[in-house]
Amino acid sequence: MLETVIALLAAAVLLVPLAARAGLGGVVGYLLAGIVVGPWVLGVIPDVEMLAHVSELGIAMLLFVIGLGLEPQRVWQMRSAVFGAGVLQVGACGAALFAIALAFGLPWQSALLVGLALAQSSTAIALQLMTERNLIPTPTGRTAFGVHLFQDLFALPLIALVSLLSTTAAPGGGKPVWVSIAVLVGSVVVGRLALRPAFRLIAASGMREIFTAASLLLVLGMAALLHWGGFSLALGAFIAGMLLADSEYRKALETDIEPFKGLLLGLFFLTVGASLDLGVIAKEWMLVGAIALGLLAVKSAVVYAIAPLVGVPRGMRGVFVSVLAQGSEFALVVLAAAQAAGVIDRHTATLLAPAVVLTMAFPPLALNLAERLAARRQQASAADAIPQQDAPIIIAGFGRVGQIVGRLLFAHGIKATVLDRDPEQIELLRKFGYRVFYGDATRLDLLQQAGAGAAKLIVNAIDDVDASLELADLVREHFPGLHMLGRARNVRHYYELRRRGVQVIERETFEASLRLGRDTLEALGVSRHDARLAADKFRRHNQRSLETNYAFYGDDDRLMSAAREAREQFEEQFKRDRELTERIAREGWQ
Repeated sequence: MLETVIALLAAAVLLVPLAARAGLGGVVGYLLAGIVVGPWVLGVIPDVEMLAHVSELGIAMLLFVIGLGLEPQRVWQMRSAVFGAGVLQVGACGAALFAIALAFGLPWQSALLVGLALAQSSTAIALQLMTERNLIPTPTGRTAFGVHLFQDLFALPLIALVSLLSTTAAPGGGKPVWVSIAVLVGSVVVGRLALRPAFRLIAASGMREIFTAASLLLVLGMAALLHWGGFSLALGAFIAGMLLADSEYRKALETDIEPFKGLLLGLFFLTVGASLDLGVIAKEWMLVGAIALGLLAVKSAVVYAIAPLVGVPRGMRGVFVSVLAQGSEFALVVLAAAQAAGVIDRHTATLLAPAVVLTMAFPPLALNLAERLAARRQQASAADAIPQQDAPIIIAGFGRVGQIVGRLLFAHGIKATVLDRDPEQIELLRKFGYRVFYGDATRLDLLQQAGAGAAKLIVNAIDDVDASLELADLVREHFPGLHMLGRARNVRHYYELRRRGVQVIERETFEASLRLGRDTLEALGVSRHDARLAADKFRRHNQRSLETNYAFYGDDDRLMSAAREAREQFEEQFKRDRELTERIAREGWQ
């Protein structure tokens, strides 16, 4: 047993990071590790079935965390994406895959479960990719997130469907149906009434390890209770999570369960990898590859078709497909449970599981391709035909900074012409009545059409530093009378704008950071007046240092020396301030 545990851990530690670095994700790494230690390669796992029973706890932990994440208020806020786009995606993909499975001769029960399971998409992989690319705050990202949220909600009926279609045992494990229903309803009612007070008492003890033990007891206890009532372990854990989704203990429970969930879920995927019949796969590798490609093709076509129905702009439909066309780790859970319940035969599960795994390598590759195609489309597409504008102000870039400037101007009835290169952003803003035109502000002809020759000033709020400097050069050369204001992302950007004659420059994070520093001082007991004076002094000193150091910009040695000298002067000034404050407090000066 010790050798088996060491082999499992070693395979996971070696292969999971490699798969993650290759952009394939941790799930694929665990599956590869299972293949390596399984009976077809190293053969260090003597009993895959025994390991599978332990790994079922990982499924329970996964469903518990999914249930915890389904906070009613959060689901309601995203109801249009969750119950609109989510239902449409699962329903359309499930129906298409169900029809294909029937056409290939599967019984309707097996075809229904296969279709709905394969309609699921990997939430873990999709959310990681969207977070890395900052896609979640975008309208397309929110819609895709809503679809994944509905898929998490759909986990409950999908797991229940396995039990209903089971051919190995009667519903309720031989118990009367009324007993199963009573167990389900009773656990929900009692849990709703008793769980919060119980966790309140446990949290009041102040013993973190007892809270962790109580979290595990909740998951395993509810899973065991529902399992005794004839349901799956996963269903009990899911219900336990939903009962506490809107409680004050949700974050603490997630934190305590996460390590166990990650390890046991990794064990589950490792077990799936070890149980893959490589003999069958080697004989039918073309069929497995065809299933994977077919699954991607069907889901991609369906998701692309429904994209305009849920408000996804044309330029972002490739991204939408990229995060929804792959198979899901939860599909592997359903397939394993369906095989154990006799709903799907072993040969079908053996072919489908590796095909699902292959599709999990699709999202990062497809997303990279979709972003490149979108960038080329933006470069190739013609800019909006801009009627000659007479607004006194031009805003170049309508992202985080440009939007705030524009909203403030519009609130005071001041007209502005806005240029931006994000087609999705433009489409959204136009719905709210903003006059935003698609175009590259660094193009001379577009600036002329936007009225740069007659405008009073231009706000350079472009996010990209190089494009921002290119615009400054263009304005200085062709519109020397146009007053320019700019945003700087960092000190180098600030100095480069100064070199181009931009006099009014705001550093995008400086004032917010300074305000946060004032709030921190006040939270520590410093009076509001003293905190404001300290922040004002810091602002003046920082601005003086910035202007002083500008004279040495380009000479790194002199710049470093001037910066060090300014810092020492600032520290000395604050030291004198502290000494004066201590004398006043000690001697009682007024």
